[in-house]
Amino acid sequence: MLNFSFQNPTKIHFGEDQIHLIAKEIPADAKVLLVYGGGSIKSNGVYDQVVAALADHTWFEFSGIEPNPKYQTLMKSLEIIEKEDIDYLLAVGGGSVVDGAKFIAAAALFEGDDPWDILAKQTPVEKALPLGAVLTLPATGSESNGNSVVTRDGDKLPFASPLVRPQFAVLDPKVTLSLSDRQISNGVIDAFIHVMEQYLTYSVNGKVQDRFAEGLLQTLIEEGPKALQAETKDDLEIRANIMWSATMALNGLLGAGVPQDWSTHMIGHELTGGFGIDHARTLSIVLPAVMKIKRKEKHGKLVQYAERVWHLTDTDEEVKIDKAIELTEDFFKRMDVPVRLSEIDITKDQIDGLIERLEQHGMTELGEHSDITLDVSRKILEEAL
Repeated sequence: MLNFSFQNPTKIHFGEDQIHLIAKEIPADAKVLLVYGGGSIKSNGVYDQVVAALADHTWFEFSGIEPNPKYQTLMKSLEIIEKEDIDYLLAVGGGSVVDGAKFIAAAALFEGDDPWDILAKQTPVEKALPLGAVLTLPATGSESNGNSVVTRDGDKLPFASPLVRPQFAVLDPKVTLSLSDRQISNGVIDAFIHVMEQYLTYSVNGKVQDRFAEGLLQTLIEEGPKALQAETKDDLEIRANIMWSATMALNGLLGAGVPQDWSTHMIGHELTGGFGIDHARTLSIVLPAVMKIKRKEKHGKLVQYAERVWHLTDTDEEVKIDKAIELTEDFFKRMDVPVRLSEIDITKDQIDGLIERLEQHGMTELGEHSDITLDVSRKILEEAL
């Protein structure tokens, strides 16, 4: 196991009807900016619960944060923050809203010339407004980590800082009952591949991390399809297990002391930035191709994945790997997401543009061995056709 330091100070309030607890988590004298997305929280009752919880606070609101939050939209919030002297943010929504709030928190106190430098130049975040989160869509794990991704003019770029990790997060599985099937599918797939990016690398004898990862993968495989089936889609126990799996997938625990990949995400970001494809659906397309192209380098972990997650018992290891990849694709199909670029109408002649975008963004040495060059990324995209 590799050396590591681990800390996760986010306080989690998990379970039904926990939104009222935000009143105790936010300082009584704070001036709060409630940030959210397109307004679905007003139709599913979450907004009313948040307003009730903030009854004794001074608060304002900023809405309209998109999926794959846009820089231009987020920057508009700074006018309210400056005018009203906001000193606390409350993100209510899915991962995009939480990601957006993280950027707002950093941008509000940024002392450089252009807050975009936080993403484009990876300028370190020196200070940020404190924030909390009420999660409505389990997927990204953003509610308990310091990661964020923001889009500007087709460029989808990440940044990370412990200063933008939410101080607390409320996770009520009941609020996920209003999600569409597409949102459910995307959330399960995003969480699944977060786990895979930290698991499917090479062994450093991190037995605890491996077993945690395998348990989460099995939970998502078991529960994900049930959330789409009419007879079980309103089962709160299923929703609770999916929600907690998504949080655990990217709160820092799985990745502590083990190598990580993230090439699937980086290549996927270019599909989202260039073509507007749902983030999770880019991942379901790219991951199987990464598994196929990098099967030699990932051989040991692919065999372990086949045996422990899919319970494959073939004596031939190559057969195990083939079957494990096939079963992974079958799972994605059961979650109603694409596994080929052709399913989203992207053709071979568009790969050049994707490679150019990877080069432009410095994504030229991806993977746990930094050996996924632009040429290898091209092979992955061609395999994904």
